[in-house]
Amino acid sequence: MRPDAWHLTEDIDDFLARAGDFLRSRPVLHNTPLTVMEKWRTHPGAFDPGTVLFGRLESDGETQAIFYRPPSRRLTLTPLSRERAEALAARLTALGHTLAGVTADHETATAFAEAWQRHTGATPTLRVRMHLYRLGTLTPPEPHPEGHGRIVGEQDHEDLMRWCRELAADLGETITIDADSWAGTRFAEKRYTFWEVPDGTPVSLEGVNPMVAGMVRVDPVYTPAHLRGRGYAAAVTAEVSRAALAAGATEVVLFTDAGNPTSNALYQRLGYRRVVDWAPYDFAYAEPEAS
Repeated sequence: MRPDAWHLTEDIDDFLARAGDFLRSRPVLHNTPLTVMEKWRTHPGAFDPGTVLFGRLESDGETQAIFYRPPSRRLTLTPLSRERAEALAARLTALGHTLAGVTADHETATAFAEAWQRHTGATPTLRVRMHLYRLGTLTPPEPHPEGHGRIVGEQDHEDLMRWCRELAADLGETITIDADSWAGTRFAEKRYTFWEVPDGTPVSLEGVNPMVAGMVRVDPVYTPAHLRGRGYAAAVTAEVSRAALAAGATEVVLFTDAGNPTSNALYQRLGYRRVVDWAPYDFAYAEPEAS
């Protein structure tokens, strides 16, 4: 048996040629790298060659895991054993790489964060605990609010950017979302649906990422605070989930904040089932002592 070996590259085409089948083999667990790399591959200006480090773990001639580290220096990992997480931390440290954090399933992210702390002295902090859900049997919400879903079109672009600005502010994000910056934001590549009440007023917004390997990820979901508690988020989630299935999706997934019992209960009522916990860690480094 040949030993494990990490192969590193900055060439996205070479990486996907070698790791693409592995990523597509588990589209639910691999939903983040699949959607991110599809955006980088297909959206002009979304990917700057030479700025992302890709890693592929090969064992016995087959890809067993991958990582990528974009300019944000946040490492994204597919599932790894504790021993392999330790080995990767040692490899990246020896090569002189610095990281701002790690995102993966909870077990992998925690194992890597602890290994990174041992090798670098960085202090890991769990940003938020998340759940990954996949759709089982879609169950329409009851009671069902009056209204209907409507695909957001080009004529709605100004309104869409305003909704995304409100969402970003609600999440505490300080990002610019306007006509000039739109294409570079995390909102740009998605297809959006408004839930509208009978008079045509939009009351909730939901996005879906492009389908990759038969998988669609629902993201983001936003209802303004003064309109919450009326079933609009449930209605628009059911609508976009139904549309994804009708378009041929074999898997529909989404992430939730584990600390929000309302949203978690809502998605479970609609037929979503929890797959695994997810964890983004931030790394903090001690300031060098003044000489």
